[in-house]
Amino acid sequence: MKQISILLLIFFTIAGCTSPLKTAGDKPNIIWIMMEDWGYELSCYGAKGVHTPNIDQFAAEGIRYTHSFCTAPVCSPSRSAMITGFHQNYIGANQHRTQGPGWEKKPLPYGIKPITHLLEEAGYYTCLMASQKTDCNFLTDKPLFMGKDWSERAEGQPFFAQITFGGTHRKWLRDPERPIDEANVELPPYYPDHPLAKRDWANGLEAAQSVDRQIGEILQRLEDEGLVENTLIFIIGDNGRCMPRGKQFLYDGGIQVPIIARWPGNIKPGLVSRDMVMTIDIAATILEVAGIRPGYETHGKPLFGKEVRHRKYIFAARDKMDDTHDAMRAIRSAEYKLIHNLMPERAYCQYNRYKEASYPVLALLNVMNLKGELPPEQAAFMSPVKPEFELYDVQADPFELNNLAEDPEYAKVKEKLLAELNKWREEIKDQGVTDQFRKGGWPATYPTRSLAEWEAILALWEPWVFREPDSRIQRPEIEPASLE
Repeated sequence: MKQISILLLIFFTIAGCTSPLKTAGDKPNIIWIMMEDWGYELSCYGAKGVHTPNIDQFAAEGIRYTHSFCTAPVCSPSRSAMITGFHQNYIGANQHRTQGPGWEKKPLPYGIKPITHLLEEAGYYTCLMASQKTDCNFLTDKPLFMGKDWSERAEGQPFFAQITFGGTHRKWLRDPERPIDEANVELPPYYPDHPLAKRDWANGLEAAQSVDRQIGEILQRLEDEGLVENTLIFIIGDNGRCMPRGKQFLYDGGIQVPIIARWPGNIKPGLVSRDMVMTIDIAATILEVAGIRPGYETHGKPLFGKEVRHRKYIFAARDKMDDTHDAMRAIRSAEYKLIHNLMPERAYCQYNRYKEASYPVLALLNVMNLKGELPPEQAAFMSPVKPEFELYDVQADPFELNNLAEDPEYAKVKEKLLAELNKWREEIKDQGVTDQFRKGGWPATYPTRSLAEWEAILALWEPWVFREPDSRIQRPEIEPASLE
């Protein structure tokens, strides 16, 4: 135990933190609060129009990361990686929605265990609160969690709680307490500056405000129960925003997620870090502070450690999304991002039932594209094929609009990043794309619907998007496309 305390002292001193655990045998409680499908659209990250005072105050009391990413742009592979500390491809959890013949879930390989099982073995009580969604692409020999609330633990027992709030997942209920005027929001330039797009974006921000109040209730409960001082808390997203060019894609809109941590007396308040961090680092951090040695080294690294401070690159991968077959790999530094599209013959917007039934702005983009009304930076995402490589200077071009992959001036940058990306793919045993996978899934027909069909769908979305905060209007049911 003395060795663990020394490690923790080094660990938190590096982070600009104030002290190790107060007592060698006093294990901290650990909570991760997860906002589904949400990125940096919080007021503490500078998003316009949104009001998230509870998260803002939490960030002011701890550390906020400004270069933080998930490893997959959709829930099940991302969550599988987060709860193990390993990239999803390495553990065979990279295909979203592993069901049906040939997609059966399997046990974790290489003796890897979910961190909840490791915590349980170390004497922690583990619980899954709020949404009961785990969505992990692997089998376990026992439940991932022991219960549903930390109140069920034995007296004095440390606990780990995963608390997931689904309000930021579509369908985005409006906030009657603090409606947002769409005139006060700012859209990324890859979306049309259109009333429907701005209202839809504002509705998402309102959903985040409602989740912020739920998070405030959890934080107040900890205060009321006297648990604040010895509880390490993370606020994170599982993947990027549920919008076109966000979730399911490797642009920052799909993989950039908040990571904010607070631990009074251990993490100094008001810290902002530009370290390149990933959500799998949270697993490594939890194991570190709990004094757990699993017998293997995770891909993730403790958030305040030397390896993270000197990390040059983060990596992400996208594979099957439901029955939409596609594959992409990405490497990102603080300056550049390279995306390798392994199936460039397929459209970005090839058919995906979830997106077409959930994203009003996707209908708007399709209508405007089929009418020839989109500028080039927006029309590029509606192309029937993709470039094999996309290279972006994310400092000069934060919205990733100007693809430099074929620019001779950036040839060496591309060569270096591709070499590092391929090296990583070997390390995680990435199996890439088989001929069977390339031919499989939902038909890749594109466009997926005619202009008249998309116009009819857009008309269905309009009353829902522009509804009043207290409206009881039902979200429209979008019929699946008829594809051959």
